[in-house]
Amino acid sequence: MKAEGWLRRKGLQSLLLAGISGSWLSSQFAYAQRMNSGRLLSFEDMVQPIVKGAKLVKRDLQIEAPILADNGSLVPIQIKVQSPMSALDHVTHIYLLSQRNPVVQMAMFQLGPWNGRADVSTRIRLAGTQEVVALARLSNGEFRYKQMEIIVTESACVDAS
Repeated sequence: MKAEGWLRRKGLQSLLLAGISGSWLSSQFAYAQRMNSGRLLSFEDMVQPIVKGAKLVKRDLQIEAPILADNGSLVPIQIKVQSPMSALDHVTHIYLLSQRNPVVQMAMFQLGPWNGRADVSTRIRLAGTQEVVALARLSNGEFRYKQMEIIVTESACVDAS
């Protein structure tokens, strides 16, 4: 009888410790991803963590996406960057940034001269109407960007995921 009580007490202590450490871990992951909690970020707040003061120009980049998205869970988007994609002059990364989603950086694509052209397409989740920023890093260290507002009638990221 005493052994059962001891085991039950140890089991409850283990569960309590697991709950405390689990909540601590989840808060660390939220911090690591720079979760945004739905507040609207400025353009500078979205871009500067990636650009870090490098040259930023608004040219030679296209975003193709619907202006009005019925469902924020599956919004198609295509990014095209004009670049020769040669060994000396090419796009190295394309970033998709969100103004309102819990995680600002929705996607990052790594490219190189082997791609032939700087053109990516995907589907994104959007937590309501917001500005989406496409940011392209070039091999010379320059960044190009384009912004687009997408109106969302049914939000996707309501549970902060």
